[in-house]
Amino acid sequence: MEKKNIFYAQSGGVTSVINASACGVIETARAHRSRIGKVLAGQNGIIGALREELIDTSKETTKTIAALRHTPSGAFGSCRYKLKSLEENRAEYERLIAVFKAHNIGYFLYNGGGDSADTCLKVSRLSEKMGYPIQAIHIPKTVDNDLPITDNCPGFGSVAKYVAVSTKEASLDVASMCATSTKVFILEVMGRHAGWIAAAGGLAAQQVGDPPHIILFPEIAFDRQKFLKKVEQTVKKEGYCVIVASEGAQYADGTFIADAGTTDAFGHKQLGGVAPTLADLVKTELGYKYHWALADYLQRAARHIASATDVEQAYAVGKAAVEYALAGKNAVMVSIERKKTKKYGWKLGEAPLEKVANREKKMPRRFITRDGFGITQLARDYLAPLIAGEDYPPYEAGVPCYARLKNQLVPRKLKTGFEV
Repeated sequence: MEKKNIFYAQSGGVTSVINASACGVIETARAHRSRIGKVLAGQNGIIGALREELIDTSKETTKTIAALRHTPSGAFGSCRYKLKSLEENRAEYERLIAVFKAHNIGYFLYNGGGDSADTCLKVSRLSEKMGYPIQAIHIPKTVDNDLPITDNCPGFGSVAKYVAVSTKEASLDVASMCATSTKVFILEVMGRHAGWIAAAGGLAAQQVGDPPHIILFPEIAFDRQKFLKKVEQTVKKEGYCVIVASEGAQYADGTFIADAGTTDAFGHKQLGGVAPTLADLVKTELGYKYHWALADYLQRAARHIASATDVEQAYAVGKAAVEYALAGKNAVMVSIERKKTKKYGWKLGEAPLEKVANREKKMPRRFITRDGFGITQLARDYLAPLIAGEDYPPYEAGVPCYARLKNQLVPRKLKTGFEV
């Protein structure tokens, strides 16, 4: 019997460790050559399958694939593209099956967040209905840390580390200037509906009174007057005020502070601009000089300061996805389970995709202080192990060395193309 190939693809916003998962997939598949054919990676995610643009990873050297473990971003290209239902767009599924059949693909490994889990589930269910069953395994990835039924998500720990370190360093800067200059510094971080990344900024504080003095979470309704009062009190007491604000911070009616009025390909509100909005409020109402920064891509691309725990977990979920597929599992996500021991430990598990797709895990209220502006000790106990350890990439001439792939496409086998 001919060995089935793996289709692997990256989806959604990339992270500093998603390629570590790709490394885990490819190295593990190569270790099982007797049972698995090739790993064909989708160029730009699921779009690569629809367009029959499949990267032949067997053309990459062992050394290059190993280097993926310390290379940020998405090595094969990612996308924001959500499959519609079979009733809405049957042509998409027919195309996927045609491509999978043509290239002898029996395993679908999709590396992404909640929307990717939804795609994975649809492919699993509908491929069977259409007469060509595909084993679909979801590999978790999201900086937002909002996937359910997993203790944490690969990609989050490194963003959390970057935000904690950046908050600490910027705080020292503003503290040194506050007597005659800047009084308020605002760092805007990612997090559409869940405040996990903003919470990580709280790890910068080691003693009571240390910055950040204010954290704004999507889970806590923004109160303009309460916020301004806290800023003013902090400046009078400490001489300055450091704020970490989630892009998803919102008013009680659900309106985002930074609603840009547009949506992305998944239908999510396009956010960005909460920091300058807050800075303008502080200047107008309190008259304080300010600086603000937008962490944006820097926070999710910062492989140079990745969490060692995060890198290890990202590789492990990629490795496990191949092993789960070989074990006959289908329509599951590889999950991370925290061990109930005094010293931090973790193991891998699995979660059915119907309980993962299109669901979000928000910050528990017990992780947020009573005033809504900080994190509790419970949150610290949860977050701290996830940013532990350093896993520096190799350096040359003062800058990191990252993998350069050939990304050679396999020859097309279908006569027709497909517009996406």
